[in-house]
Amino acid sequence: MDTFKGSYDKSLVRAARAAVDDVLAVRKNERVLIITNPSSDSRQISEALYDAVAEVGAAPILLFQKEKGQFDFLENEGVKAIEANPDVVISVSKDRLGKDRYGMMHGYKGRRRYNHIFDFLYEEKKMRTFWSPGVTIDMFARTVPIDYTQMRKDSTRMCKMMALAESIRVTAPGGTDLSIGIRGRKAKKDAGDFRKAGKGGNLPSGEVYISPELGRMNGTIVWDGSIVTNDGEIVIKKPIFADIEGGYISRIWGGSHAKELEDSVKTGERKALEAGKKGEMKPVLAKQYARNAWGIGELGIGLNRKARIVANMLEDEKVYGTCHFAIGSNYDGDQEAMIHLDGLVKSPTITGIRKNGVELPIMVDGKLCWK
Repeated sequence: MDTFKGSYDKSLVRAARAAVDDVLAVRKNERVLIITNPSSDSRQISEALYDAVAEVGAAPILLFQKEKGQFDFLENEGVKAIEANPDVVISVSKDRLGKDRYGMMHGYKGRRRYNHIFDFLYEEKKMRTFWSPGVTIDMFARTVPIDYTQMRKDSTRMCKMMALAESIRVTAPGGTDLSIGIRGRKAKKDAGDFRKAGKGGNLPSGEVYISPELGRMNGTIVWDGSIVTNDGEIVIKKPIFADIEGGYISRIWGGSHAKELEDSVKTGERKALEAGKKGEMKPVLAKQYARNAWGIGELGIGLNRKARIVANMLEDEKVYGTCHFAIGSNYDGDQEAMIHLDGLVKSPTITGIRKNGVELPIMVDGKLCWK
């Protein structure tokens, strides 16, 4: 058995085995594609995963590509490797996997239109997966070998409560006060249970997330934890305020971080219009992407008790006692954008509201309403 043993940090061994055994349940003779970058942390984590996959008798394939950012494209060889439809696809990247040039222009047809071969195969239940953009050795070793049984129980209960509600109210000590419609939406679990085709999410895991109902989000978000901008993640020193009307941002204000965020949103808007002019996207679609750069695409609730705020959103958004709102693309495919910028709200109170007005407490001051 060809392995990389000895060439990566030994703290990764336990985490890689947890990922392969507990999270993915990789079986003998399955094909497992790992796409990564040459950067030290990404490379070492991927090599440890390669060895863990090989240990169970499966067939690992390791593909390296240059680092990709928010607006870069996945290499054609990477698209073709995913297109081969292995049983499992893992993305361990310094920043992003990269967009699918063909998918953005022509799309893939399934239950809906997909702009990426990865999304198409995953959501059409043809493979299982996890993706770890920006993961570090410390993060992977610390937050992956955890109690998945407890996390899965918490996430299942939370999803059931959201299924009974038609709207959600979120308030927080920092000033967040928001009403979010969720009719026709289904909460999704990222609880490290990717053992069947069509299952996948982040590693580290630990959140429940939902796409707001289009046009039914109003109020104010005050991000006071950390947030993603086009220049990277930052821990927020002075809160960032955003007024939300009909699901779209009407105003952003605060300190210097607010200006950085607004500039990032404007860049996402501009990049979409440029893609339309360059022929990388149909013009009508480019206009939709530009508009959606100002939309709120996600409410997520953190559940990983080993996670902490470290200015890396892969981990930050999983921190127990926080929630996050993302600007840009949603996860239901009807609000696509060039960006997806997550931002944390600390110590939220989250309440589901049924059609008859009955309230369903989910979290109070950052603590779940059940033991």
